[in-house]
Amino acid sequence: MSKESEQILEEKLIAQLQKLGYQFVSVPNEASLIQNLKTQLEKHNNLNFSDTEFEKVLNILNKGSVFEKAHTLRQKQHIIKDNGDNLYFEFLNTEFWCQNQYQVTNQVSQEGTYKNRYDVTLLINGLPLVQIELKRRGLELKEAFNQVDRYRKHSFGAGHGLFHFVQIFIISNGVNTKYFSNFGTSKQEYLQTFHWTDENNKPLNNILNGFTDAFLEPCHVSKMICKYIVLHATEKKLMILRPYQYYAVENIIKKVSENIILNGYDINKNGYIWHTTGSGKTLTSFKASQILANIPAIKKVVFVVDRKDLDYQTNQEYEKFSKGCVSSADNTSELIQKFNDPTVRIIVTTIQKLNYAIAGKNILRMKDIQHQRMVFIFDECHRSQFGDTHKKIVNYFTNIQLFGFTGTPILAENSNGEKTTNSLFGKCLHKYVITDAIRDENVLRFSVEYIQTFKQKDHIIDLKVEEINEEEVFEAPERKEAIVDYILQYHSQKTQNGAYCAMMCVQDIDSVIKYYEIFKAKKKTSVHHLKIATIFSFAQNEDPLDFEIKSDTGRAQELKESEQLIPHRRDLLDTYIQDFNEMYGTAYSTKDSLSFYNYYNDVAKKAKNKDLDILLVANMFLTGFDSKYVNTLYVDKNLQYHGLIQAFSRTNRIHDKNKTQGNIVCFRNLKEKTDEAITLFSNKDAIDEVIVEPYEKYVIQFNKAVDALSDITPTFDSVDDLYSEEDQMQFVLAFREVMRLFKKMEHYTEFDWNDLNIKEQIFKNFTGKYQDLKDKISLKKDSTKISILEDIDFELELIRRDTINVTYILQLLIKLKTNNKAKDKTAIETEISNLLNSEVTLRSKRELIDKFIKENFVRIADVEDIKEEFDKFWDEEQRRELSKIIVEENLSVDKTEKLIENYLFAERVPLRDEVLELIEGAKPGLLERKSSGNRILKRIVDFVETFIKGL
Repeated sequence: MSKESEQILEEKLIAQLQKLGYQFVSVPNEASLIQNLKTQLEKHNNLNFSDTEFEKVLNILNKGSVFEKAHTLRQKQHIIKDNGDNLYFEFLNTEFWCQNQYQVTNQVSQEGTYKNRYDVTLLINGLPLVQIELKRRGLELKEAFNQVDRYRKHSFGAGHGLFHFVQIFIISNGVNTKYFSNFGTSKQEYLQTFHWTDENNKPLNNILNGFTDAFLEPCHVSKMICKYIVLHATEKKLMILRPYQYYAVENIIKKVSENIILNGYDINKNGYIWHTTGSGKTLTSFKASQILANIPAIKKVVFVVDRKDLDYQTNQEYEKFSKGCVSSADNTSELIQKFNDPTVRIIVTTIQKLNYAIAGKNILRMKDIQHQRMVFIFDECHRSQFGDTHKKIVNYFTNIQLFGFTGTPILAENSNGEKTTNSLFGKCLHKYVITDAIRDENVLRFSVEYIQTFKQKDHIIDLKVEEINEEEVFEAPERKEAIVDYILQYHSQKTQNGAYCAMMCVQDIDSVIKYYEIFKAKKKTSVHHLKIATIFSFAQNEDPLDFEIKSDTGRAQELKESEQLIPHRRDLLDTYIQDFNEMYGTAYSTKDSLSFYNYYNDVAKKAKNKDLDILLVANMFLTGFDSKYVNTLYVDKNLQYHGLIQAFSRTNRIHDKNKTQGNIVCFRNLKEKTDEAITLFSNKDAIDEVIVEPYEKYVIQFNKAVDALSDITPTFDSVDDLYSEEDQMQFVLAFREVMRLFKKMEHYTEFDWNDLNIKEQIFKNFTGKYQDLKDKISLKKDSTKISILEDIDFELELIRRDTINVTYILQLLIKLKTNNKAKDKTAIETEISNLLNSEVTLRSKRELIDKFIKENFVRIADVEDIKEEFDKFWDEEQRRELSKIIVEENLSVDKTEKLIENYLFAERVPLRDEVLELIEGAKPGLLERKSSGNRILKRIVDFVETFIKGL
């Protein structure tokens, strides 16, 4: 009998790893793993542990979460020897990362909630630091990801929890390979897995031909662990750099290392990084700054931003990565103090404060550091470095290197005949353009719609119509009114019923005012209930909050006082801020700079967290602002080149499968400018890669997918006739493709169910069958036979709508109670029934909601009592069910409540052993432990899903 292809792949991988220098060792279980660990740590540290001393080592290893163990791995360790002496040792040599011990093993068995056997494990100094999971060719890579996810929940923490030390996971089906860091208990999406590439962004997907030699080579994988994993202090998770981030940092480090002694300023010793907007520049710059700051010859690393808000934002982001790693200054005087403090290694500042620090009398206070070796990293170097400040910096400091980061550099084509990024920063050290990011699924494509505004009909325009560009036409009140009406008509569709939010950018501040007034007037008359906020500059401060972007070149220019001190603008802005205060219970104003700045930060925070529906701006937030919840940009502004790409890129941050693209709705003819910008910042063939398919093409693809589904299951009822798991798998794959295409189509304004080969209710019925099948698989997990469907990705996110929850059903019940028309009542009852049967977020609650409707709802007289009565009903049912579980399973009340609390907090399903500890009195015997533990665990998980989640 021939071997399975997965086993052959495993054998070939191990052989290749041995050629790279890994020693093969047989480690069948945890006992063998621990014994091998002792031997390897003794070898690495050149010492011997007694049994009692090694127990102390194991106690160190056994403590803490995945995040805390990542710290333990990197720290020097100390125990007291049997004779009372101090013994110092390390788990990993992070300074000289190649000087560690490398082994490879396979099929290690570990038993937690379930008994698992892991494919290939790389041991460094005896600790499992890299885990590789393989699938046979032809299977989806995500199946391996789901398997790793189950291992993390079910068995990695078992025993001494040594597999919690895994830093990097590798998943591969041979021809496709990805890597990702260990998030521990934090929720991790498949979107957070990455392909490794060469320096030119060419993917190295084949694990045997490219990936292993490049990524798993002992020195390289050690470097990734020791230098290029960030321990995120706020979210308590590990973050690993993507290949383009790695190459960017490496090239900066190389450039600095080549120039240990600088003799005056030389542009050839500088460079810039061209990484497209949204590709994770902050993490890249942080890691570069962190590594540079650890080089003794470098006295300071100065990260320079061009706006006060970015100063704060960057400082906050750096603090999230590593608390206390960075120092920022509130004013110029404080900045000079930071420069003169030798203990401050990394400084974040604005270019304005830096400019003032090396001007006038301040020069005397800066003279001691004028000739020190420093590295300056400039954020958004396409904006901030095109004035006299650049000259002042390079003329004042005599021993510095400059590095810039930009997603849209100033090239000859968009320089307007002036300086380019290359002329100011030298050679581009690494390039990662928007097409690279889209291919790697690091950012989304754009769906661009051009809407006619010169006729009353709203449809995709004949572009030649808008070649008229007369100001009076664009500024006509009737046109703006029509645009607002269009936005209000389609906003819910564009933002997926409020699951996301939008920005609107308009030509100038006067346009902002006019649009805001129209939205405000329509809200007063209840035409809409959207939360809309705006902000714009009105005065010049020491550190200007923002810059105006010229429409002719798109380049940034600091606002001048004469252009901004227009009294009525400030008065109006105060009125708009008061609207914000009334919406959110705040007390901001423009009376002092701190209050206005706090308003700016609060607007940013609410836009980041989709607490706003539309953020209306002229220039603010069009650069440097990132929110995964912004998915739509309404454009009534002349944009081009880097200004256009920067603005569009507010919408294309990755969130989850529901966010399939960034929606751009243009009320001006920007088609040629869009094509020019995409061509300039990627290549001439990139337009089709960056812009999504037109609606008509998706209709064709969708209908083909529906036809393929019909070949497998002609009706939704025929899903029940699929008895073999192979047939069920074919249905899952076919319907999942239908759902994926639907997600891409539903945002188009042209979307119409009549265009599709399936009716809306039939689609929802299939959705219910899809979920039923998923639930059936979950019930089979106690079986000794492993289901082939267990690793199939059901992608439940594609059928989940955040707005459809218990609260939504209650609103429908209130509507039902207040409506007296029989026809309307029937329609509402039908909608409630359909939602309870098809919405994934409601399935676990369906029986309870039905019970409330049948037993309680009919006797409620006052509509205002519905919510209160439902809450009382829900609390009583929750107490009854929890009490039932505790009594029937003989569990400790306090321990059970504590376990549920920890489950909700950590978002980690409890281990079977943790559940068994809840049992009071005699514990089940050895043969009963598995079935008893799994039964109780399922009841607790079902309880949480039913009563607590998704309310």
